[in-house]
Amino acid sequence: MTETRFDLDVNEVERQLLARWPETRIAPSLERIRAVMDGLGRPQRGYRSIHITGTNGKTSTARMVEAILLELGSAVGRFTSPHLTDIRERITIGGRTISHGGFVRAYQGVLPAAEAVDRDSPTPLSFFEMTVAMAYQAFSTAAIDVAAVEVGMGGMWDATNVIDAEVAAILPIGLDHVDQLGPTRLDIAAEKAGIIKPGALAVTARQTPEVEQLLRAHADAHLARLTVEGRDFALSGRRALDAGQVISVNGLAGDYPEVELSLHGRHQAHNAALAVASVEALLEDAIPLDALRRALGSVRSPGRLEVLPGAPAVILDAAHNPDGARALAAGLCDRGRRPTVAVFAAMGDKDLVGMLAALEPVVNTMVCTRNSSPRSLSSRDVADAARAVLGADRVVEIDDLADALLEATGAASALCPDGGQVLVTGSVVTVGEARRLLGL
Repeated sequence: MTETRFDLDVNEVERQLLARWPETRIAPSLERIRAVMDGLGRPQRGYRSIHITGTNGKTSTARMVEAILLELGSAVGRFTSPHLTDIRERITIGGRTISHGGFVRAYQGVLPAAEAVDRDSPTPLSFFEMTVAMAYQAFSTAAIDVAAVEVGMGGMWDATNVIDAEVAAILPIGLDHVDQLGPTRLDIAAEKAGIIKPGALAVTARQTPEVEQLLRAHADAHLARLTVEGRDFALSGRRALDAGQVISVNGLAGDYPEVELSLHGRHQAHNAALAVASVEALLEDAIPLDALRRALGSVRSPGRLEVLPGAPAVILDAAHNPDGARALAAGLCDRGRRPTVAVFAAMGDKDLVGMLAALEPVVNTMVCTRNSSPRSLSSRDVADAARAVLGADRVVEIDDLADALLEATGAASALCPDGGQVLVTGSVVTVGEARRLLGL
């Protein structure tokens, strides 16, 4: 009976949060979130943090950072966004999703300070600002040691940036959210560099020379140190396995040979190298090899090249921009050339043609559909673009996602009864809804 009551309470909290500005609407200011955190006594100052930005791979990297620190005995909180199926996924404490009661208490604890800010500001707190405040408050209540925090969008003006992270982790910077962050990689990099705080250590993946130069200039201006993949640390080896891959990493403080990683794709291997370097930067020391092997061998990142075994296998990947789609295509190649039927639904503000072009070489048939978001492209719009990229004979248009999954499953089985696979991609929302339909 208590569990049902908590479910209803969480649903009501989510309803109230969704009544605020949506995540996709931002105002470039930290004034509101700072005022809320001040009203709460600045709980985000009570623990250390690793702040993670970049265009793709943030959630997976945050999960790997969390897994490593947990194996080392730290009390860890993790904040990621968006969620796949349950809003509580955004906040984990000690490696576990925040409880129903904990989520409600975090909301109730933040609400008075939020309402005070709402009264004094022409712009009310957004959905995202509220969830950030709830996470930081919940971490403080749980007395964590370290927070692994994923930026929502950009960095400089992102609500998460009220933390003063000792380590700023920067994944590859590409083109996404150009309406909010700017039209070029340099524009976007300038926003993301804003998480590098005075005296911090910044750990960056390989970037274009121009982006690296910008990040270095920002770090120098803030008396921070920049370490770069390929120069200061590196992925030194990798081989794919059915269950993931084996990687070797030369870190900032130690070398880590033959570490099994339970995630698929070369991009996840590079994400793992960044996670290792970020934890080393925080510890100012090497990571015990056995602990690293336990952490990376068991880490999970749902909806990120997630392989569900079966006949046909189903692969869920939340790629939602061309860089993500290219990484996905390369990851599919790791599994060998298998007949693939894709279920694809994307948001209207994304580079649809760029994503379809990246997937074209690895997809036999594209089932074009839509998800439930009002931002979703119609199945017709997706199908029209797909026909231009893949050819009309490789495109199927089905408006309902559940029906699209059934169609793709049948088509993959017909192509290859033993080795065909279904790929679901195009958006985090698409993958989340597919997970629910699949009973996950």
